[in-house]
Amino acid sequence: MNENGRKKREWIKTAAIVFLSVMLVLTFFSSTIQNWSLPEVATQYVQSGSITAKAMITGTVESVDPYEVKVTETRKVASVAVRTGDKVEKGDVLVYLEAKDSKELEEAKKALETAQNEYSKAILSEKYTAEDISEANKGTSAESYRDQITRAQNTVKAAEGAVKTAEAAADAADKAAKAAESAQEEASAPQKAEVDRIQQQIQDYQKQIAYEQSLENLAPQGISVAEAALENAKKELDNTLPAWENAKAELARAQKEYDDHCNNTASAGNAGYEEKKRELEEKLEQAKTNCQVAEWGHTAAQIQVDEAQNYYNDLVYEQAHRKNNILIMNAEIAQLEIELYGAQKELTLAQENAKGDLDAKKKESAAKQEELEARQKELEDKKEALTELVTRAGNVTGLETYLKAIETAQKNVDELSEKAGGATITAPIAGTISTINVTAGNETSAATPVVVMQREGQGFTLSYSATNEVAKRLSVGDVGELVNAWRYDDVTVTLASIKVDPESRGQKKLLTFNVTGSVVAGQSLSFSVGQKSANYNFIVPNSAVREDNNGKFILIVQSKSSPLGTRYTASRVDVEVIASDETQSAISGALAGYEFVITTSTKPVEAGNLVRLPD
Repeated sequence: MNENGRKKREWIKTAAIVFLSVMLVLTFFSSTIQNWSLPEVATQYVQSGSITAKAMITGTVESVDPYEVKVTETRKVASVAVRTGDKVEKGDVLVYLEAKDSKELEEAKKALETAQNEYSKAILSEKYTAEDISEANKGTSAESYRDQITRAQNTVKAAEGAVKTAEAAADAADKAAKAAESAQEEASAPQKAEVDRIQQQIQDYQKQIAYEQSLENLAPQGISVAEAALENAKKELDNTLPAWENAKAELARAQKEYDDHCNNTASAGNAGYEEKKRELEEKLEQAKTNCQVAEWGHTAAQIQVDEAQNYYNDLVYEQAHRKNNILIMNAEIAQLEIELYGAQKELTLAQENAKGDLDAKKKESAAKQEELEARQKELEDKKEALTELVTRAGNVTGLETYLKAIETAQKNVDELSEKAGGATITAPIAGTISTINVTAGNETSAATPVVVMQREGQGFTLSYSATNEVAKRLSVGDVGELVNAWRYDDVTVTLASIKVDPESRGQKKLLTFNVTGSVVAGQSLSFSVGQKSANYNFIVPNSAVREDNNGKFILIVQSKSSPLGTRYTASRVDVEVIASDETQSAISGALAGYEFVITTSTKPVEAGNLVRLPD
């Protein structure tokens, strides 16, 4: 049992010794293990020295002032007499064309025929007179009208401008008057309320008067009708009076004859006395009946006269009553106007305390309004004159348009006809052929130049879009060094301007170079251009310069001692690149000049990361 316990204690002791030994080894080599996991960086001292900042440029030569040789008609090309790069003199043949009418000439002849037909239709219509046709053929009347219309239009425009000016002035004056009036109204609100009340009463009376006057204006017609009816009734009454008078006379005669017969006692015993008496009685009764009827007719006519008279009198009375009412209401208005005068006087007195420049503003507003009205009247008059003139000139100008169309079409036909037979295209200037856009068998186009020429004695340019950093290193006047310069012994490239490239939104600069020597438009050139060598305090490899949203920077290595060894940390230093060439850059920043700058690394490195140096 003791033997087993002793062996167990020895085993625990051995395990503890092994564990402590392993921990000691791991602690000793922990630094080495950690270094194996860190990114390895290549470094270089920040140095001083010189840099020659140059930029490589490649671009296409362009003509400063290219001359495009164009034709206006579509013709088939027979042959091309020149080649690109040929030098030609003014008048030299460039292209031969086939001898046949062009499409444009055929279309021009059709256009001439159409214009002539349109003119014939116009003069055969009833719209134009012989005088219109004569004036149009003279060609002077329409021109005269045009001049007059132009002058009239100018006067209308001037008048419109005057109206706008007057409107603005009137509006400003009106606003100023309203502002002054508002200030005055606020100070005299109670008095104004009284004035408004009286004015409202006056308006109410005026409305009633207007209503009464409308009835009064209608009344004469009704009175005239009633008066005519009265006159007709009187005439009818006058017409019944003779009949009644005759009937009464006839009754008197019948009564007298009857009375005389009855009073004649001497003949009372005669045999025919009674028979005669009865006959006279019947005659008397008939006369009475006739007299009664005539009296009734006269009485009825009299009634009609009385009724017509009463109706007429009623209308006249109503008319007089209306006039009296109007007089009364006018009297009321007069009384109210007296009251209004007093109220307005009080209002005026109240307003005068805050009157200020109200009157002046109102006068000015009224004057400006009058001026505006005058200008508007003047404008309307000028517009009417212009309309009348345009209308008068319409027919003549319309015919002249037809004639102008014929003249233009004829001129086009004549010009194209002159070029129709065996035509050639010759050089309009002396120079060098830059581009040929046609070949034998193809057709020319008015939209595309047949040949593009470089004027004799004119230079060339070359444009290049460079970054702002490259542009900063260049200056106007810098001369480029051509790649393979032995091929261009007389070619010189000079920087002429540095401008913002409009297509880069301010991110690039457009460099323009003047090119002289034996070159042609379209030729490609490569060259370097830049500043002369200069000395700088801090120079680093281009690979050491980094950039993020905060700008350009470099990472330097800083060391720190520890119990387990030296630790190396990447630290950021913000810099500005002053100059650079293909391999290195001159920088400025918070540097002393002896720092290790990181150029490359086996893994991405950021400020604050631990790094390891090569063994």
